[in-house]
Amino acid sequence: MLGYGLAGSVFHAPLIAATEGLVLDTVSTSNPERQAQARAEFPEVRTAATPDEVLARADGLDLIVIASPNKTHVPLAKAALEAGLPVVVDKPLAATAAEAEELDALARDRGLLLSVFQNRRWDNDFLTLQKLIGEGALGDVQRFESRFERWRPQLKGGWRESGDPAEIGGLLYDLGSHVVDQALTLFGPAVSVYAEADVRRPGAAVDDDTFIAITHAGGVRSHLYVSATTAQLGPRFRVLGSRAGYVKYGLDPQEAALRDGKRPGKDEPWGAEPESAWGRLGAGESPLTGGGEPVPTEPGDYPAYYAAVAAALRDGGEPPVTAGQAAAALRVLEAARESADTGRTVAIKEAGA
Repeated sequence: MLGYGLAGSVFHAPLIAATEGLVLDTVSTSNPERQAQARAEFPEVRTAATPDEVLARADGLDLIVIASPNKTHVPLAKAALEAGLPVVVDKPLAATAAEAEELDALARDRGLLLSVFQNRRWDNDFLTLQKLIGEGALGDVQRFESRFERWRPQLKGGWRESGDPAEIGGLLYDLGSHVVDQALTLFGPAVSVYAEADVRRPGAAVDDDTFIAITHAGGVRSHLYVSATTAQLGPRFRVLGSRAGYVKYGLDPQEAALRDGKRPGKDEPWGAEPESAWGRLGAGESPLTGGGEPVPTEPGDYPAYYAAVAAALRDGGEPPVTAGQAAAALRVLEAARESADTGRTVAIKEAGA
């Protein structure tokens, strides 16, 4: 694994270690404290100071996981693929759809797996919504509202808040990568995008309060909100259909559990939440006043991502999230940035157009 910051230490390493058939062999980080942290958490792991040290041992490895800062994703993924190794890359895969498509072409030319870590497809609320749609409980979905909001009025610093375009910072590419991927997974390709991106906090250099509206080819409209400046949090999902609506508050508990040191397979039941957090399904009533029926939330299942990666490596099938899907989401993010800059709705061009 290349990188051992938030993504590597909180998400990737614990999930890899919990996956049957996968072993975390080496962690690459130039930070001595993070090297010590990796060895303390995984006593048998080797550490390396640079990615080159890891790639020099390509013949002894089966998979490279890239959990380093966004600007390194493309060069490291390219180097790993050229070394003959399958690759998992944390989102976003790249800054542009064109770069993602180039990596996809390289992987396919080499016959290698290339996947993007979109763990939010295994959030508890997302799995529940997928089930409700599949059962027809909502009727024909007309509008999908998704909010990934936080109240962080003070800047934290670091590359995610850098104004340097090379860093690929800001919420549009951070949390926006999640909500756009979820919308496309649920409702299919986008045909147009409108967006508003604002810089609200004093001293901020990149967007921290962003809205994205997607019109899908099938007619559904997705309204997506990502923000670090929301003093009162809205529902995580509000989904309106011809028969009923589904409203769900609160975030999936898996990230908080991982941050607290809990681990899949050791701390059970994994991904479950109390009945008090369940969403509600109904029509003509407010869930805030008890309207609608409570819907049991499906358990979240982040471990399913790496289990699917392991299966794809063994059997040669498609990975759980493809580079082509990542490129489709990046086309939406690029269109959103253009729309926010110009104030116009932007049509989505198909791949290769």
